[in-house]
Amino acid sequence: MNGWLARFPVRAAIGLVVPALLILWWHWRTSAQIATFAPPAAVGRALAELLHSGDLLRDTLSTLKRAFVGLAIGAPLGVAAGVAMGIWRPVDRTLGPLLHALRQVPMIGWLPLMGLWFGVGEGTEVIVIGMSAFFPSMLNSHAGVAQVERRYLDVGSILRFNTAQRIRFILLPAAMPLVLTGITQALAFSWIATIGTELLTGAGSGLGVAMSQAQVQQRLDVMLVVIAVTAALGFLINQIFRRLRQSLLRWQPSVQ
Repeated sequence: MNGWLARFPVRAAIGLVVPALLILWWHWRTSAQIATFAPPAAVGRALAELLHSGDLLRDTLSTLKRAFVGLAIGAPLGVAAGVAMGIWRPVDRTLGPLLHALRQVPMIGWLPLMGLWFGVGEGTEVIVIGMSAFFPSMLNSHAGVAQVERRYLDVGSILRFNTAQRIRFILLPAAMPLVLTGITQALAFSWIATIGTELLTGAGSGLGVAMSQAQVQQRLDVMLVVIAVTAALGFLINQIFRRLRQSLLRWQPSVQ
């Protein structure tokens, strides 16, 4: 029975039950005029309109580009900073208090300051997104390196590994589960920060910009389409990285 439930088509069908019930409830509420809401048919027409005009594809690609550029900048820097802080205590004592203080500020809270320094535009958005990816990567990488068992380091000493060899052959492999956890969190925070910065700046194109414009135009149907696409893309990206993480950590039987 459990094997049958574990099959992907069955899991996917079970996962669609609640959305289907939600759509039925949505249709009933709008047809009975119980609430002011765009009916499913109107949302479907808005989706067709956005696909035909190419606006949805353009906004989706713009958002994906910003999210992944910010992630590609922030996550590696966060991993490098976390590893350095975990290996060298003076670095941790010097940079740790500052970074731990800065991470208490919500990433969207940096947007006004970055706007004054760099102007409202693509660069400011990417910086804020990169910062959103930096801190979870740093924290988890630091924790992963700090928790490496002493016996592994003793083996490195016996083999007379230099610092680069210790990092490559001992510290990174042992810390990899937490490093990947940090990158997973960085991915989620980057996606949220991307939509948030687009909503607040309204510059260029993107899903957040499309939401903001739909609000101004009072196009609830368009807004629901963009929200649905945002949610679906976020879920899909998370699932892809989850599969990648499982592949990279296949030597760990407990990884889900």
